Amino acid sequence: MGKITRLVYLISFLLGINLTAQATHLRAGEITVKRKNCSNTFTITIHVLVKASGTAVHFSESNGGVLNFGDGSPIFHPTMVTDPNIIGVDADGFLIGEVKVDVDHVFPGQGTYIISYYEQNRNEGILNMDNSVGTPFFIQTQIKINDFLGCDNTPVLLVPPIDQACTHVKWFHNPGAYDPDGDSLSYQLYVPKQGATYDNDGLEVSAQDVSGYLDPNSIAFYNGAASPPDPYNQANEASDGPPTFKIDPLYGTITWDSPGEAGEYNIAFLIKEWRKDINGKWRLLGTVERDMQIIVKSCTNLRPLLQVPPNICVQAGTLVTEDIYATDPDGSPTGGGRNKGDSVKIELFSNIFQKGAISNPLATYTPGPAVWQPTFSPTDQAHVQFNWQTVCDHVKEQPYEITVKATDNGGPPLATYGAFTITVVAPAPQWNSITPVGRSAELSWKNYTCSSTASGMQIYRRVDSAPFTPSPCQTGLPDSLGYTLIGQVPIGTTNYNDQNLAAGARYCYRLVAIFPDGSESVASDEICIPPFLADAPVVTNVTIDVTDTQNGRVTVKWRSPFEADKNLFPAPYSFEVKRADGTSGIAGYVNVSKLLYPGTLFDSTLVDDYKLNTAANSYHYWVVAKASNGQIIDSSATASTVRLDLVPQFKQILLQWSAVVPWSNNDQLLPNPRHLIYRGVNSASEVISDLTLIDSVDVAKGFAYLDSGQYNSTPLVQTSNYCYGVMTRGSYGNPKIKAPLNNFSQIICSKPDTLGKPCKLSIVAKAYDCNPDLNSVNKFCPDDGNIGLGDSSLPPNVITWKKPSDSGCNSSIVGYNIYASSGSDQSFTVIAKVVADTFFIHNNLISHAWCYKISAVNAAGKESDLSDSFCFENCPYYELPNVFTPNGDGCNDLFSAYNKRKYGDPDEGFPCNNAGTPDA
Repeated sequence: MGKITRLVYLISFLLGINLTAQATHLRAGEITVKRKNCSNTFTITIHVLVKASGTAVHFSESNGGVLNFGDGSPIFHPTMVTDPNIIGVDADGFLIGEVKVDVDHVFPGQGTYIISYYEQNRNEGILNMDNSVGTPFFIQTQIKINDFLGCDNTPVLLVPPIDQACTHVKWFHNPGAYDPDGDSLSYQLYVPKQGATYDNDGLEVSAQDVSGYLDPNSIAFYNGAASPPDPYNQANEASDGPPTFKIDPLYGTITWDSPGEAGEYNIAFLIKEWRKDINGKWRLLGTVERDMQIIVKSCTNLRPLLQVPPNICVQAGTLVTEDIYATDPDGSPTGGGRNKGDSVKIELFSNIFQKGAISNPLATYTPGPAVWQPTFSPTDQAHVQFNWQTVCDHVKEQPYEITVKATDNGGPPLATYGAFTITVVAPAPQWNSITPVGRSAELSWKNYTCSSTASGMQIYRRVDSAPFTPSPCQTGLPDSLGYTLIGQVPIGTTNYNDQNLAAGARYCYRLVAIFPDGSESVASDEICIPPFLADAPVVTNVTIDVTDTQNGRVTVKWRSPFEADKNLFPAPYSFEVKRADGTSGIAGYVNVSKLLYPGTLFDSTLVDDYKLNTAANSYHYWVVAKASNGQIIDSSATASTVRLDLVPQFKQILLQWSAVVPWSNNDQLLPNPRHLIYRGVNSASEVISDLTLIDSVDVAKGFAYLDSGQYNSTPLVQTSNYCYGVMTRGSYGNPKIKAPLNNFSQIICSKPDTLGKPCKLSIVAKAYDCNPDLNSVNKFCPDDGNIGLGDSSLPPNVITWKKPSDSGCNSSIVGYNIYASSGSDQSFTVIAKVVADTFFIHNNLISHAWCYKISAVNAAGKESDLSDSFCFENCPYYELPNVFTPNGDGCNDLFSAYNKRKYGDPDEGFPCNNAGTPDA
């Protein structure tokens, strides 16, 4: 048997803390990670708070601390002695010391890794867990190395966990976290852990909760346990409800309203990091756990009252100036520390104050660093002024968050937290000019103010004007304006030529700058060009007169080229009308008719009734004009019939219509800018006049209408056949061409959906590949998928399915039921009901061996037949690859047995081919 060599680029270590001979222990901690130059080398920082007594902190193998990198790598034992950085004093007068240790580590490749730190003992006497002094301190951070999601660093926590509490007074803490890569953060409470179980490869299987954990607001710490005792249902700060303990999932502020029994408590929470992938789907990148203590004292101090600014939005270049105030409701000249008078300190935390975290200039606040300000009476205010000169480099899609902390100098000091956000958007582009050149428009704009950070300029167009004044921070263009994106150019380009425009039409344009993170600028002002000369035929109507499968009829109207050069193109004019199937293109066109008119200023009409199937088909037309000397003047733009589609729904019918025309069908400047809705019942009508006008739709609302029985307040009858037609109203924006341009769709009929059972579905996910024959079957590259601490240490099972494409099957589906079983021959039970998405993530697994079935549920509550079962299997723990390509791409880099690090998420994993490279 040949020798198997395992390449390992790994460093790890055992880390211990020996604080004092008096057994002082860890009070709080978290692990943060910074990636080096998008490589697989990471700097791991263990940040802990200790109960210090002025002695050095010893890191050594003998003290029992363990740092586990989560990749099965061997361990390394450093020796280190350091003095803690004293950052405060606790309620008992002990110094609070801060210690940070940095370790570089190289991970073997792509995957999800849970980094953990373990130390022997917590503080003695923690109330909300059993035997705290014998319970290990254990914290975790999860990272994901995934090239498709880009490089990543964990969040940075700016506010140390040193906030103390008084009984019956609301308590707050906020970590002041920000993400250096601009990712979104969310927050979740978490049960503190005391360790984990590991497999034979040293990989974490599951983390273990501390024994006997209770949330701090549990009834055990109130009633007789509290001093003075309060009834549990009146134990909040206002004495009008039970105590609560919660975290703001968006901003991270933890609120305990309010503490009961005095003593020490331990809590933990997670900071989850999210990023959108290339498909716009949010992906979990990693998770940081903070484990911390809360010291509650029996005291009469009242927390400060804090006034923070509202959330604001500004355009880059704006100087932001905001005032922040705090008062002490029980302030007095003899209060506070050592009875020298009450004072309040206001501190601000954000990445916008951190050198290197954002581009200069940084934000400041005055006075800063924070100072104690006298609050000798409840009306005295502590005050700081916030200042930030924003620039283009500060533009980003996510807002900047500023955490504000007001602390008094009472015994013990109490803190109140607040937060506000600043969104910095890019200013609007500025036009230079618009110039007509023939049948095109030359657009020119000024060099963009934020050209150093923007990536491109988008050009939008519509026929005729759409009045719109964006709010100072409204970015992009609302769909209701009817603009169409016609082009995008590099940000350094300042011109665009819009060609092949329609004669007689007035065109208007707006600009929007875009940025690499997906953010948009405020839209530019609108700039319009006068109507192009009507020196070609101008089609004004393509309206369906008769709906029939064989004898349909369409009326086409147009204006003659009334602004053509009469010297070059003498009258009378003749016209050729051409038709083709569909809404655009010239393939398969036919000449419908040739007409001759004696003048040049008259409207022309053609009725096309040559075996048209207007019931099923769309048609489009264009007109070619010739002068009396036989010379072709020009041809019109093409214009299609209006196509109406119906989507039957439960007790209602959705109408959707469209047309491809050179005029605007959403011109809000029309006297009555509304599309008309016609309906008939139980009649196979061919002409609109047989129907009844039942409603209208504002042209700015788009081209859809939901008939749920609004007309005469009469619900639709499921056995009745409803026939519909719509009339659109449009305009060229040219006063010389009359408006509105009214055009009718075909007539189409349907019954409301009676909602029988939805169609049977099929699960389309791929299971984890456990086939040992690697010569013929792809392996998933190492990526543990979209999981997080608090879910499971195993990757989840992910099943996906598609919504039925057949309108008869997908009508009024409101959700999906998920059934699961431990085996295909076992009974299935529902584990999730009315899931809105077309995927389901099954977390908290101790085994992948599950089978699933799904069903669809419609608005009537009817459920489809269950799908065929789809099963996952547990992959073998020991399996050797036949390919070894150590090229750093994360696929087959290591010649080693596959283990749980190799599991792939069907929703995110990518297969490796036999060459050891990712399959596209």
